[in-house]
Amino acid sequence: MRDIAVAAVVSVLASASAGSAALAGPVNPAPAPSVTFNGEVHATVYRGSTIYVGGDFTSVTSNGKSVKRAGLAAVDARTGALLPWAPVADGRITALAADGSGIYLAGSFHKINGVSRDNLAKVDADGVLHSGFKHAISGTPYALAVGHDRLYVGGSITSVNGQERARAAAFDSSTGALDPNWRPHVNDIVRALLVSSDRVYLAGRFNAVNYLKGTGKIAAVDPARGDVDLGFWSHVTAMVHDLALSGGTLYAGIDGAGGRATAMDLAGNAKWTITTDGDVQAVAVLDGIVYLGGHFDNVCKSANVGVKGVCLDGSNRRVKLAAVTLGGELLPWTANGNGSVGVNTLSTNPELGQLVAGGAYTAINGSAQRRFALFNLVNRPGFIDTGW
Repeated sequence: MRDIAVAAVVSVLASASAGSAALAGPVNPAPAPSVTFNGEVHATVYRGSTIYVGGDFTSVTSNGKSVKRAGLAAVDARTGALLPWAPVADGRITALAADGSGIYLAGSFHKINGVSRDNLAKVDADGVLHSGFKHAISGTPYALAVGHDRLYVGGSITSVNGQERARAAAFDSSTGALDPNWRPHVNDIVRALLVSSDRVYLAGRFNAVNYLKGTGKIAAVDPARGDVDLGFWSHVTAMVHDLALSGGTLYAGIDGAGGRATAMDLAGNAKWTITTDGDVQAVAVLDGIVYLGGHFDNVCKSANVGVKGVCLDGSNRRVKLAAVTLGGELLPWTANGNGSVGVNTLSTNPELGQLVAGGAYTAINGSAQRRFALFNLVNRPGFIDTGW
């Protein structure tokens, strides 16, 4: 039996949720021809029509040929082709961010292009290393976000240049100088960051920010000073892996017994929750559809789960990737991955109508697709593909 009747799907795709743009339909579930990677992909980010990729890989396969890439690569989003951008990292890249001035890198590395950099660096579109962002960082960064003239960094950080920082820090996005004022105290690891016009959202494993109860797992803080925004209170109880913000709704990919994806208003109140049998490690919104990535194999029909997150009231098969409406209804879109870890990162480009998924899988819907999948090679405005 199909998850959702065809008539219901057509109705969903043809209508718009209150205050949102009309839905264009899910991306084509068959990945476009593109590059693949010989090691795990941990981070992706768009800058214009270029997709920057970071991870543990040492080579990229493009047009049947293996090309050396040391943890960093760039892909043409319009063609799927490998680009010549090739900075060299001597360790894992865990997070990427981009703005008009360059690409920010974070991870567990000591050198970029042979030059000393301790877990944080910036390079330009030609792969040239920026002279700033040269700091001694204790701990590993897992998340980056750019906004308010700052680069925000979150992770297991305990100090920068000998100055105490409790899992989060900010830097001048132009010079790389450590911001002396933005220093929220987070009592455990930060896994995700998201910048809005008036807030910086922190998410992760922590139980409190600035020692305040009710700020566990997700918190909102002031972009300039890091003070907790008392207009947002988290009701999430398990570690959060990723955040997305669209149309006044905050979406979270969550750990737990199995996994969860939750939509909440800007006060932190839940609108809906989807339950899976494994962690939801990535979440992204495109054209009125919420995409989930992780190491789940099924989306549960209820929140009732057993040992290791087994769905006790039935499930719909969705392996590593799933799509739901803005109202939390599971769509029949199926782009099943494989393996255990699955999808680590999702990025979207609204102008191209495109979704990219990176992770540790090696196939999508049974076809070889190693660790990188680009959905919708070109944008086709108004096109609704119902050929799932």
